[in-house]
Parts: sequence; structure tokens; C-alpha cells
Amino acid sequence: MAYVAKHKFAPISPSKARLVVDMIRGKDVNDALSILKFAPQRAAKMALDVVRSAQANAENMGVEDVDALFVSKVWVDESVRLKRWRPRSRGMAAPYKRRRSHICVELEVRD
Repeated sequence: MAYVAKHKFAPISPSKARLVVDMIRGKDVNDALSILKFAPQRAAKMALDVVRSAQANAENMGVEDVDALFVSKVWVDESVRLKRWRPRSRGMAAPYKRRRSHICVELEVRD
């Protein structure tokens, strides 16, 4: 059975978050937590919270051995793009987009 946790509308670009979550795919939960804890990227803290939430979901669902969990799937999807405007010269404005992400983690028990 899979234990899932999601962080929706995370305020980070999906390409930046994918670089972080690729480091923990297929690892044990304790290894993934230690990798994310010491990673310098801003997305590492967001992914760390999602992995901890998935681990807590597994504990609440009745998993006896939490150390047997591993990260079976982890993915980052693009969320909404917020349109914003930046002032430019001669009273003009230039558009840019604030990108958001959905970070999803799925844990399973290793046999």
C-alpha cells in the first residue's frame, strides 16, 4: 500500500524542485530525510516537510516498522502561474510569471 503526501502550490519553480526530489527517489526514508536535511537548496525544506508528512501518514495508517519505508515515487507538477508586471523604462511594464509547484511523495514498505 502506498502512503502519499502532497504540498500543493509550493512557491518554487518546478524545474528547481525537480533537481532536489531527484536526489531522494528510491532511497530509504531515513536516508532521504538526512539528504534533504543537509541539502542547501530552498526546495529541500519543502520536500523534507512532504516526506515527513508521508511518514506520519504511514504511522497513522498502522505501519509497524517505519524504517522499512522507502520513497517509491516522487514527482513535481507545475501549478498555476501568477502573472505579474515589472516596471521598465519610459513608464512601460514587462510581464513575468511567478511559477508554483505541486510536490508529491509516495512511500511504500520495502519487502
